[in-house]
Amino acid sequence: MITTTLVIAVDGPAASGKGTIAKALAQHYGLPCMDTGKLYRACGLAVRLAGHDPYDEAAAAQAAALMDPALLTDPDLMSAINSDYASIVSSHAAVRAALFDVQRAFAQQAGGAVLDGRDIGTVIAPDAPAKLFVTAAPEIRAARRHAEQSARIRESGGAAHTLADVLADIRARDARDSGRSAAPLVQAADAALLDTSNLTIGAAVAAAVGLVEQAVQRSSR
Repeated sequence: MITTTLVIAVDGPAASGKGTIAKALAQHYGLPCMDTGKLYRACGLAVRLAGHDPYDEAAAAQAAALMDPALLTDPDLMSAINSDYASIVSSHAAVRAALFDVQRAFAQQAGGAVLDGRDIGTVIAPDAPAKLFVTAAPEIRAARRHAEQSARIRESGGAAHTLADVLADIRARDARDSGRSAAPLVQAADAALLDTSNLTIGAAVAAAVGLVEQAVQRSSR
């Protein structure tokens, strides 16, 4: 039984399962959870709605600083086009700086927290006692994202992207996330690797809980 303050950092590429795992860990340990990717999605959406170019760092940084919290629940937040905008604006150092304090404060709250994203274990909460880097093969992640997008489109109408298009987008996002100069997506040196390629959701969550328990035991020695 874990009784000390627990901060769990869950990082990984798009559609790796990190969000599902983070939510499950938060429920398991009774901790608040933040999907930090939604902050960047909201920033991307603000840029889109204002008609700005997502590559315009100044415009993106202003959108991040003046973000309307209502955007976090906007139906368009999780759309494919908004994913592209989010990936682009998140590469800007000024945007990441604008959103840093919000994430850091969440991580440092009394009692602990779970955060998932791409730089939690390296930038936002580098001292977190438990860090996971969740990944999966690009083809597996593309299939998952394609299924999610197809389900949303069936509900709302519209044309679905092909699996090949989604895979290309996944690879492009990986390149942007890993290649950016500001807080690139990398596995923290002390993060446990969890490959979900061949795991069911239940098995992935069970493995994640086991890795967190091991990490906490090591940190308490």
